[in-house]
Amino acid sequence: MGNFAHPPSDWPQVVKDMFTKWPSAMVARSEIGRFSGGLLHHRTMANLDSAGVGPERVRHGRNVGYPLSSLCTWLAGRLKIEPAKAA
Repeated sequence: MGNFAHPPSDWPQVVKDMFTKWPSAMVARSEIGRFSGGLLHHRTMANLDSAGVGPERVRHGRNVGYPLSSLCTWLAGRLKIEPAKAA
């Protein structure tokens, strides 16, 4: 996965916003809910990691984190942006 100074142009805007607003190069698994605005849960990420389908991760003892660029690239590939339905 890349290490980006700016988000790639092919990412959805919502992922670009997450990338630019997060204050660190890492996202702790325990902070994944705050990072994603509640879209992801730390237990969901643990399950995805266990199944081998989560993003690249780093471990320090019992703590798990995700490099910001890897997490955003992974998330951009999984999101399905749906247009709002007309009333």
